[in-house]
Amino acid sequence: MTLALSPAVMSGAILLFTLVLFASERVRHDLVAVLALLASVAAGLVQPKDALSGFADPAVIAVAAVLVVGRALELTGVAGATTARLMPHRATFPLRMGVLLVAGAFLSAFMNNIAALVITMPIATEIARSSRKPPGAILMPLAFATILGGMTTLIGTPANLIISSVRERELGSGFGFFAMTPVASVVTVLGITYVAVLGWRLLPERSKVEQTRRRIWMTFELTVRERPGIERKELGEILRKTGSRLIGQYRDGRRIDWPTAGLEPGDRLLLLSRTDPWLVDVTLPWASSEHVHATDTPVARVSVAHGSPLIGRGYGAIPYLSERRLHVVAAGPRAAMERTPPGLMEIRAGDQLFIEGNGEEIARFAGQMRLLEIDRFDRQNVRNGKAYGVAGIFIAAILAIVLGGASPAISFLAAAATIAGLRLVPAKEVYASIDWSIVVLLAAMIPVGGSFESSGAAAIAADWLGEVLAGQSLQIAIGTMCLVTMILSIFLNNVATALVMAPLGIRLAELLHVSPDTMLLAVLIGASSDFLTPIGHQNNLLVMGPGGYRFGDYIRMGAAMSTLVVVVTALFLARQFG
Repeated sequence: MTLALSPAVMSGAILLFTLVLFASERVRHDLVAVLALLASVAAGLVQPKDALSGFADPAVIAVAAVLVVGRALELTGVAGATTARLMPHRATFPLRMGVLLVAGAFLSAFMNNIAALVITMPIATEIARSSRKPPGAILMPLAFATILGGMTTLIGTPANLIISSVRERELGSGFGFFAMTPVASVVTVLGITYVAVLGWRLLPERSKVEQTRRRIWMTFELTVRERPGIERKELGEILRKTGSRLIGQYRDGRRIDWPTAGLEPGDRLLLLSRTDPWLVDVTLPWASSEHVHATDTPVARVSVAHGSPLIGRGYGAIPYLSERRLHVVAAGPRAAMERTPPGLMEIRAGDQLFIEGNGEEIARFAGQMRLLEIDRFDRQNVRNGKAYGVAGIFIAAILAIVLGGASPAISFLAAAATIAGLRLVPAKEVYASIDWSIVVLLAAMIPVGGSFESSGAAAIAADWLGEVLAGQSLQIAIGTMCLVTMILSIFLNNVATALVMAPLGIRLAELLHVSPDTMLLAVLIGASSDFLTPIGHQNNLLVMGPGGYRFGDYIRMGAAMSTLVVVVTALFLARQFG
């Protein structure tokens, strides 16, 4: 066989093409993984009988089960209520923020990163508001803390489970539940200290516009009830007095030009405003909003998290799913940028919505639908019986792993089954809580990652890296592995990064004659350390809109954080394994 057709070259080419597709964001990550798997089968790198073996991998089962158990903890309200009680109400802003960051990191160690952010984000905005700070002063630090916390335990992030699975396949046993805790906890503590003391001060003050609700831009519709008999200039002046402007006019579902078409009864006006819709409604007696507002009815501003069941559905799904108890009174910036009425749009991850209804109903609906409450009016009540039951099952699962030697997959699968069997969460939430795109991504990429190793491509890459690092200190080698993984994670899902870098780390450790765990733990830290962009980790992206951040703000606070992570990881692991 020629070099051009060697298994190593074919595997490297497929992997490179896969990484390009991942980084392009033009194709869904789970579909990219499936295409990579099919290409590996077609090239003979993965046998057809092994193509679907990833779905039976214990790491995939463990990820799905952990998501179910973490969702149960989220829905009972116990984690949020406990976190709120820990907050010192009369302390300084940095101290209160520091306590919240520690709580967010702790929650993230035992549940999905997004769930930890969902629980703590409303508390963060309350702290900012009561301290007369913009939400942007605390939301990025909170996102960073929940990312850091995910490194500290085996179940903190799917990437940890994948690296453990690679270790088990290569070395005969996976990581223990707290194997990564020593180095990850040091990184987390120092990282939280940095953002709580200095990092948040590096963020710009532009997002102070978010401090008061009346200054937040909202996009909403008003319906023309009768011909007003006014000119465009008059309407513009009236709207300016309310802090609003007209950005579109629609008739029979089509955008039309005004004043050429005039104003006719039934026309819908799309407005961008800093003023509540019902206050603008009052100033335009010939137009009205679809819903009647009661002055004592709360309105919550929420952001749609990744994995929300609302994604892909119309805005009308919210009244339908809440049995008309809730409705959307306004949309966020995307509707204004696209100049599209909310009623004609599909909900996407990251969208901001303004939902009106009973405060407790909003809190319950937000928890079920994975909505991040940016402005919270009522807390979700803790359902004590169910909360204690879920917490007890969760603790028992961890003890079974730590003390009983049970595998994470079996332990958390049993926990998820017990929670479902005892009906501690609604039956529909059991499967809805699983991010199936992650499951497919994992299951498809595991055989692809295995072919990268079995074809010899990983050995070739490790040889090259070993030559580069020859003669360097162990600290430099560890830091380089962590940094390379960190850079790759900027463009890839951290699961895909772990699948590529973990086998490479083992081979490099063999060349350098050090413990494989030295490099595997460096990969583990690097795979979950994207602090430079909003696109490398979902939590960074989720706080971008509510925090009023720009792309460069992440580099502004994250550059020092990334440097700190690499240096601390290199020094700690070199001391531990040197």
